[in-house]
Amino acid sequence: MIKNHKIPNMMKWAKDLFPLCRSLTGEGTKKTLRYFKKLNPSFNIIKFASGKKVFDWVIPDEWNISDAFIEHESGKRFAKFKKNNLHVMGYSIPIDKKLNKSELLKNIYTQKNQPEAIPYVTSYYKKRWGFCMSQKEFNRLPKGKYRVLIKSSLKKGSLELMHSKIRGKTKKEIFFSSYVCHPSMANNELSGPVLLNAILLYVKKNYPNSYYSYRFVLLPETIGSIAYISKFKNELKKNVIAGYNLTCVGDRRAYSITNTPSANSLADVSLESALLGKNKIKKYSFLQRGSDERQYCSPLVNLPVCSFSRSKTYPEYHTSKDNLKIISQKGLQESLEVFKNIIDAFELGLTPKTKIFCEPNLGKRGLYPTLSKKDSYEDAVQNRSNLISYSNGINNIFKISKILNLELHILLEEYRRLKKEKIL
Repeated sequence: MIKNHKIPNMMKWAKDLFPLCRSLTGEGTKKTLRYFKKLNPSFNIIKFASGKKVFDWVIPDEWNISDAFIEHESGKRFAKFKKNNLHVMGYSIPIDKKLNKSELLKNIYTQKNQPEAIPYVTSYYKKRWGFCMSQKEFNRLPKGKYRVLIKSSLKKGSLELMHSKIRGKTKKEIFFSSYVCHPSMANNELSGPVLLNAILLYVKKNYPNSYYSYRFVLLPETIGSIAYISKFKNELKKNVIAGYNLTCVGDRRAYSITNTPSANSLADVSLESALLGKNKIKKYSFLQRGSDERQYCSPLVNLPVCSFSRSKTYPEYHTSKDNLKIISQKGLQESLEVFKNIIDAFELGLTPKTKIFCEPNLGKRGLYPTLSKKDSYEDAVQNRSNLISYSNGINNIFKISKILNLELHILLEEYRRLKKEKIL
């Protein structure tokens, strides 16, 4: 990997964005997109008007919210939106109404098995209102009358997303996607957009004249990817050779891959190669899909897109416990290293090919022990020799890594050394 790359302060980005109330549409999502556009002006914002048909779906009305709370007749308030935006069910219709406790309870959602956590609940496509609170707070609600207030609006507007395309020497693309529709949850989903932005910076800084083209997309989950595909499906299908959906990438508990339907695409092989040697690797089949890989890999689209996570499932998922304590600069940085190695591999040359008939003379190049004796054939020499042996111009570097069971970053160092000596 390139040694002089400065690791950006990804946690600062996450902390800046954490308070915003993001949803499929609305000001919180727009502010998030503009934050990343300020960091990377190459991002272009794309708008889809409410009511626009995208395949089998329709772009929803734009939702915005300014305040919400439950107020007891005593004046005490509960589930205050300004304290935690998870207190309001996403896409709640506006309401200002007095009602009794039994009526109120029908519209409150809790996570009983996590009594201190506020659950994340949405109702995008059916008009209703609701509040979310911890089971502990729910149990403390006093008898009596209540007022519920949700200052929200649902009106014609737009769904916004954005992309950045880096043109390489070839139109063949490496594709990255993440989503920006979750409010005040750190791992799911601030970590994905933060990582995507860092990867984009890495490519722009280190490969200004890249061989491959790169596409980076930030959008609301599901409806956003459907809308994006509806606009760009032809060029995506023509050009994308490997793609990665980034979600829940900031913790340090595990590394997880959700495979493509075939489980053997270039994206699959590259991720599996990049994770060799790491602890707690979990593989999920496409039957366990859950994010935008559902759209990218759908039968008539059929893009080679894996989903990459640290922990795909974890106790704090979709609750207020998924806070900034769950992710770390170290966790995000480790995820970045995975993709730095993958990008380096693509740009070094995806399919190495030896330039010399038979075995090259490594000794005269200082790449082989000049004294032959037992145990002199060191691991490095073995790795070097094995890489040459499988560099036939057909095997890609990720496949070779898997065949040799050799960590990708180690193999890349050998690849660079052999390229310098004009062996590959």
